[in-house]
Amino acid sequence: MIAATLAPTAPIPHSRDALALLDDPLEWSAFSQADRHDPLQWESSVVIEGMHCATCSLTVEDALRRVPGVVSAHVSAASQRARVVWSSAAVQPSRWMQAVQQAGYRAVPANDVFASERRRLAARQSLWRWLVAGFCMMQVMMYAWPAYVAQPGDLSAEMEQLLRWASWVLTLPVVFFSCGPFFKNALRDMRQLRVSMDLPVALGMVITFVVSTAGTFDPQGIFGREVFFDSLTMFVFFLLTGRWLELRLRDRTAGALEALMNRLPDSVERSTGQGVFERVAVRRLVEGDLVRVQPGEAFAADGVVELGSTLVDEALLSGESYPLPRNAGSAVVAGSHNLLATVLVRVTHVGEATRFAQIVALMESASTTKPRAALLADRLAKPFLLAVLASAALACAWWWPQDPGHALMVAVAVLIVTCPCALSLATPAAMLAAAGNLARSGLLVRNLPSLEALAAVNTVVFDKTGTLTRDAMALKSTHTRLDVSRSEALVMAAALAQHSLHPASKALVRVAQEAGLVAWTCAAVQEAAGQGVAGLVFSGSAGEPKLGGPMRLGSASFCEVAGAVDAEGGLQVHLADALGWVATFVLQEELRPEVPALVVSLQARGMQVHVLSGDRPEAVAQIAALAGITRVQGGCSPSDKLAYLQRLQAQGRTVAMVGDGLNDGPVLAGAHVSFAFGQAVPLAQAQSDFVVLGGTLEPVGFALGLARKTQRVVRQNLSWALVYNAACVPLAVLGYLPAWLAGLGMAVSSLLVVLNALRLNRRPRAAPLASLEV
Repeated sequence: MIAATLAPTAPIPHSRDALALLDDPLEWSAFSQADRHDPLQWESSVVIEGMHCATCSLTVEDALRRVPGVVSAHVSAASQRARVVWSSAAVQPSRWMQAVQQAGYRAVPANDVFASERRRLAARQSLWRWLVAGFCMMQVMMYAWPAYVAQPGDLSAEMEQLLRWASWVLTLPVVFFSCGPFFKNALRDMRQLRVSMDLPVALGMVITFVVSTAGTFDPQGIFGREVFFDSLTMFVFFLLTGRWLELRLRDRTAGALEALMNRLPDSVERSTGQGVFERVAVRRLVEGDLVRVQPGEAFAADGVVELGSTLVDEALLSGESYPLPRNAGSAVVAGSHNLLATVLVRVTHVGEATRFAQIVALMESASTTKPRAALLADRLAKPFLLAVLASAALACAWWWPQDPGHALMVAVAVLIVTCPCALSLATPAAMLAAAGNLARSGLLVRNLPSLEALAAVNTVVFDKTGTLTRDAMALKSTHTRLDVSRSEALVMAAALAQHSLHPASKALVRVAQEAGLVAWTCAAVQEAAGQGVAGLVFSGSAGEPKLGGPMRLGSASFCEVAGAVDAEGGLQVHLADALGWVATFVLQEELRPEVPALVVSLQARGMQVHVLSGDRPEAVAQIAALAGITRVQGGCSPSDKLAYLQRLQAQGRTVAMVGDGLNDGPVLAGAHVSFAFGQAVPLAQAQSDFVVLGGTLEPVGFALGLARKTQRVVRQNLSWALVYNAACVPLAVLGYLPAWLAGLGMAVSSLLVVLNALRLNRRPRAAPLASLEV
């Protein structure tokens, strides 16, 4: 969804005029992506500032969905991001951003370069509010302490009144400065006739301050028996402490996405054609431009190194933790960092066509999806808050005849202690922490609900070619018909193979290029997923070609040849023309070194491991034996794989499929959970729930272990939130829970939920496979 970063001069979308600047279609690609089937429909990713709870996200969603022309809107309070689908024929970005602003929040493009500065400013203001509340709380407690410990006659009425006045004066900065955000949000909700979690908190603060003020000004009145300035300041201090720490921790859990989005530079040095380089905005780059990248800078687009050699850091894009060498002719990807020397790069892909943009789009999509438990918590949030207000009113009415002051403080305790912050954070905090950890490990989560399904997986099915084995294959031997030479067979095969992304096809193309053979041309190419490639092959000579015409490259059944070559270890790829068999290429596959340990770890967890492949059964069995897998089926077409998967599901198995995303589309879509493996997969078109970015299967094992741990953390969070409310609500209603202790309990409960979720952010020092045992 992110095609290019906004230039430093991009408008900060606060005012109506600044928002109108985003209506320029040239600006849309900076934070939106056009639909492939409907060019008038756009999908935008924006950050929503000012949200604190689940009801805030529901409010923003409602405001967006009421705007004519907005097709859909999904908002996550945990990641503070929104995904908005809108039609440019009916609405402009400024209109739906204004709707968010009118609801009391602010929508800014997800890659707004000023967003981080605004967050730092907000964090600084929050810190000042916390410091003021803490300082005043300590002073108020000092003045309140004599009233708690004094014996009858020790404290004169004049001294007690003086201490009350001193406490009142010190409480004023807390109420009018530290409590400002709570009152602002509550007033906004009241004006728009809605309820959020700040409303009961603000009501509790106002009631406590008014009752205590009345007791200070009129000691002989109905509220004069006791004042609660100490409870109010302590409650505000504890609440601000929880909010500030929660904000810091939440930024850490969602840090992987922000780290990715901030990797693109704002500008780049582009060649003018006369040997001179000028600095231009990244979005002005086009395919074919020559750019100069200095050490320490990030590559702004996908490209190929034309001059120079260097080391690059692709850790956040592919999971590779070590610098990778890049020489002339090597490909570099947008978002990776140049570490060593200046290089000249020819741009091959820009904007949303880059691998970087596709990765960010997938992560943004995942950050705005909501697990089932989070959706349930969101739906219950508003009814629960209404029940809280009703409970507080009933508790106040029950206690009022005995002591009006105590009755109001009981109502305050009920309002505070029942705030469902912890309940609304229980699931999304854990899911986002796990997704951030997986992203740093080289595994992208396309949707958060897949983590729930992954935790229940008891069967893992692997594709063989390109998944269990390395992408690169070696040509072991070539067998040809008598009238065809080895080089002729190879050049014809390469002509067909260059139209396929199958590892066997890439191996044949690479061998032909290394041999210096000139590739023939191909027309009317058709690929049968998992079977082979067919087309018209021509030598390109002026006269009638000696060889060529309609040809097929692939499996024996696809090429309609059988027994052309005796069984031989390795993958056999056949070439056939109108006369029949032409050649057989025997390719040697190499098992990935991490596979045996991964299989052992999965089996130790009680999981069944299967292999499905379209290759010959003998070749599949050979690789499976090396991997330690006994459940094997070869010679599978895509429909055979899907049928095998459905049989497993009919037996009650929860299945995860790991494939290369090329010929495994149907089975990836049909599995409970799916992983697309291999950097050749077009990320935006993958049918998978997870995308493996690096060249190892270790993140798959890590994800299986982390998903189970995530579900345990979610259950712990939900259990704690429910037990906390079940235990504290009766105590508050019965008058045994003072307001300050209710505030402390609410802040601590939210902090415990976030801290517990943050455990999922830690990556063990050992290999990722070890995490399966946690």
